[in-house]
Amino acid sequence: MEDEMNMESQNLDPDQGSCSATDELNQQLMSQEAPSPKLSVTELSRELDSKSDLIDDKEFDIPQVDTPPTLESILNETDDEEEPFVLEDPCLLNIDNIDTHSYDTSSVASSDSGDRTHLKRQKAIWHPQSMVWKKKLHDSFSVHGSVIRVSLLKGISAQIASAAAKVDAGLPTAIAASSLIAVGTSHGLALIFDPNQALRLCLGSTAVGAQYGAISALSINNDCSRLLCGFAKGQITMWDLASGKLLRSITDAHPPGTAILHIKFTDDPTLAICNDSGGSVFELSFKRVMGVRTCESRCLFSGSKGEVCCIEPLHAKAELRDHPITQYSLLAMASLTKILVIGLKPSLKVWMTFPYGRMDPSSVPLLAWHFVAVQTSVNPVLAFCRGDVVHFLLVKRDESGAIHVTKQKQLHLHYDLINFTWINSRTVVLLDSVEKLHVIDRQTQEELETVEISEVQLVYNSSHFKSLATGGNVSQALALVGEKACYQSISNCGGQIFYLGTKSVHVMTLRSWRERIDHLLKQECLNEALALAWSFHEGKAKAVVGLSGDEHKRKAVVADRMVEILIHYADRTMKKCPDQGKIQVMEQYFQDMVPVIVDYCLLLQRMDLLFSQMYDKMRENSVAKGVFLECLEPYILSDKLVGITAQIMKDLLLHFQDKNLMANMEACIVHMDVTSLDIQQVVLMCWENHLYDAMIYVYNSGMNDFITPMEKLFKVIAPPLAAGKSLSDEQVIMGNKLLVYISCSLAGRAYPLGNIPEDLVPLVKNQVFEFLIRLHSAEAPVDEEVYPYVRTLLHFDTREFLNVLALTFEDFKNDKQAVEYQQRIVDILLKVMVENSDFTPSQVGCLFTFLARQLAKPNNTLFVNRTLFDQVLEFLCSPDDDSRHSERQQVLLELLQAGGIVQFEESKLIQMAEKAEFYQICEFMYEREHCYDKIIDCYLRDPLRKEEVFGYIHNILSIPGYSAEEKQSVWQKAMKHIEELLSVSPSKAADMISVHFSDQIEQIIQTLQDQHLLFQFLKSLLDPREGINQDLLQLSPSVTEQFIELLCQYEPDQVLETLQFLEVYRLEETIQAVQKYQLHEASSYLLEKKGDIHGAFLVMLEKWQSLAKVKEATTAFLGNRSILW
Repeated sequence: MEDEMNMESQNLDPDQGSCSATDELNQQLMSQEAPSPKLSVTELSRELDSKSDLIDDKEFDIPQVDTPPTLESILNETDDEEEPFVLEDPCLLNIDNIDTHSYDTSSVASSDSGDRTHLKRQKAIWHPQSMVWKKKLHDSFSVHGSVIRVSLLKGISAQIASAAAKVDAGLPTAIAASSLIAVGTSHGLALIFDPNQALRLCLGSTAVGAQYGAISALSINNDCSRLLCGFAKGQITMWDLASGKLLRSITDAHPPGTAILHIKFTDDPTLAICNDSGGSVFELSFKRVMGVRTCESRCLFSGSKGEVCCIEPLHAKAELRDHPITQYSLLAMASLTKILVIGLKPSLKVWMTFPYGRMDPSSVPLLAWHFVAVQTSVNPVLAFCRGDVVHFLLVKRDESGAIHVTKQKQLHLHYDLINFTWINSRTVVLLDSVEKLHVIDRQTQEELETVEISEVQLVYNSSHFKSLATGGNVSQALALVGEKACYQSISNCGGQIFYLGTKSVHVMTLRSWRERIDHLLKQECLNEALALAWSFHEGKAKAVVGLSGDEHKRKAVVADRMVEILIHYADRTMKKCPDQGKIQVMEQYFQDMVPVIVDYCLLLQRMDLLFSQMYDKMRENSVAKGVFLECLEPYILSDKLVGITAQIMKDLLLHFQDKNLMANMEACIVHMDVTSLDIQQVVLMCWENHLYDAMIYVYNSGMNDFITPMEKLFKVIAPPLAAGKSLSDEQVIMGNKLLVYISCSLAGRAYPLGNIPEDLVPLVKNQVFEFLIRLHSAEAPVDEEVYPYVRTLLHFDTREFLNVLALTFEDFKNDKQAVEYQQRIVDILLKVMVENSDFTPSQVGCLFTFLARQLAKPNNTLFVNRTLFDQVLEFLCSPDDDSRHSERQQVLLELLQAGGIVQFEESKLIQMAEKAEFYQICEFMYEREHCYDKIIDCYLRDPLRKEEVFGYIHNILSIPGYSAEEKQSVWQKAMKHIEELLSVSPSKAADMISVHFSDQIEQIIQTLQDQHLLFQFLKSLLDPREGINQDLLQLSPSVTEQFIELLCQYEPDQVLETLQFLEVYRLEETIQAVQKYQLHEASSYLLEKKGDIHGAFLVMLEKWQSLAKVKEATTAFLGNRSILW
């Protein structure tokens, strides 16, 4: 590194010195400058932490070029050669929460800013007391709080204004920030301020300003020892920031007559880059030979073809200086048509070009580098933008030394940018064309905050881009871009961004996590403050500053702060409680406030805080206390709050009782740890209020007593069932709960939810079985029948009780004790039900169906005497009366389908079923024996299923799977009973006959003796309106004529209409038939159809004449009657 700090400076013209001007300015300002707060510089090391950032996994590699293009070849490209490069699946920025409300104002332009009145501005509200910008509260604010703080640097701002007024320093034009802050002015001075905002140096003079013009660009090197100043007329000066001496005046680094737009130090202190208003880029190499300082200039990019208007060398912090990519000294350049990334070392090389595509020609090209941690490595990312889309390029160096550029997720905006700044590797700050700051989380692309800074009156570099100081000899395209250019007015360093206004300097910093919370608290946004603090606690917050250490430590720090806020929140809640008005108003107030306290205490797992300090505060107000207790319910029900103090539990029970919320109370009890309560008191309360679930739960979980709840419920439902009385609704509910409780206990599940501890499961099962099979109940009356518990459950709901036992038998392991229990309970069931006449056939059938299913299992160990099944068969098929016929048949059918058929002699079963007219049983048996023809008899004899016979016959004759012999037997049986089938349903029979018996139609007609039945059959068969396809029927005309003659007899008014539909009949025979029954209209129709128009006319004339005679006779009769009257 070139060491010039202690060397002698060149002889300076007195007018170019700094000391006298500085002394004069300091003397004038000392008396009026108040002590200023120290400006902290955030360490850059915060920007890269151990966490991986935050690069989208979906990457698109830009193809490597075998032979990189030269600068000359790039310059010779036409602007429209390359198509716009569009990323796949661009991730759009979420703009839902952006406040688009604005006020139309004009920014006050600086002397060098050009005409800016066409730009729209948004007003911000400036509060001088706090020296911060405040804005409208919106959605992102409530989520993230105020992320940034924009503050006025009063000391620097006052001295800039004083310098302009008292020493003619001019207006500010450029700013550069490092550990010092340099501000250039329109009269050629550079004011240097230290972190305390004290003026340290005033470099240059107004005489130099008159010669060189305004300072148009500034740059401070890495160790803050040198300052480069670029001027509006093209000169460049280098200053020693320690001594204030001028080290170099460079007048020949680039073509004359062009302004310096950018001057940038690289990480090499002997190398800098400048960009002039001609669009050219030059490399400046600083050397010192024999005590003489020199500067060699090399053109990197000529503006003769496509001007460059923005440059950005890659800078690395001290800890990254050994990064492999720094050896290339990368430089990004933005021309009016494309982006270029070149390497200055070891030799000049182009690594990438990227065309913009179509864009607004007035939009400003922007470039910004930042090192980002991706997985296990740290590499630079270049952000570039022109307009409303930000591109991110990840730059890597491979083992061979080649540089690869990988495209990352784009950032799509709804506004045009004029500045892009990395504040750290995860957060970027954007400035749009209406001077509104947007803080964006780069990973999620979420907008965290927006702040209007139009009141800053930002300085624009328009006059330098137009090169007004040298006659305005620039292209129209560059001048148009310059309208919005503010490159030299914004500088960032150490997580701070400095904004240069026409009369002031402002600094933007990220607020620390505590500051963000406190900012919300000052605005009385306590809910938002708690929500933000919780996001810090959970590691989900964005743009977090000041929260360091491991996860446990971070959570502990945030939790402590949240406890402080919660205590303040509770005090404020009680203090601001409405002290008058309706009770509903007070309840609503506490319902809005108290749940927040409960929620965060439980999230923080601070039950001690919740049930001590917080509850003590709430108890001061009875309404608040009630709301507090009710707030606990959802947490108890979701098992987020299991254990509560005895006092809280007592108050909770009393509150729910007072409010008559007993169902809520029961739901809470079954989720609580009740061991700390007065169990007898709780049980009594549950029983009195019919909270049976809660009572069972308390006995089970509080005393491991699973039998007492059963005894209490049995005592209620057993007496009315034993007396044959109907149960009340309440008793039915108790009985159902009892069944479910027994089922859960036998299955190892706790009632009403959860599981019984594994070590208790065998014991509980044994206790429940022993209870159920007790011979008598405790304190049994003398006349109590044996096995009262089994008997009661069978009377209450036989099917469900047997289902419970079936499920239990499924879970039983095949050990000796389990086998004994199963056999024992089966014997009891048989004894209770078979030897007792109190049970209905359905109940008895349920028992034997249950037994049949158990006996049919392959590993069955149960024994049931077969004679019992015979008794059941006799009971079902030969009852004392004919009542419940369908019920008895259905029970027997279920028994057979469950496997019980193996318990019966089949011939005897069929015989008894036929005798009992159990035709479904007969069908079941004939189906097993493949006697399908006999099943037709079953249907025909069953009054409830007669019409189903047609579907059955159709299925047998149509569906594959039946043998020809079986189909033939069914066909013959149907033919035998064809008349009976027709009598059941002529239409369905005709449909069946047309499909399966079409060849036998005339034979069927001949066999039918009942003429009306024949008429119904023929009507269903031949009338097209009945839906049968006539093309399938090959019938002789005589059949149709027979149908017409029958139609004349039974439905004469339908003859004419039917003749119009029918086609297969002979006219002469049909005419004779209709004339026989004197159907004149039908006769006339047929005669006309025959072609005998005259005959048809005579028939109708005869009809009209007869009608006329009848009318005359009627008139005469009525006239005679009227004379008589």
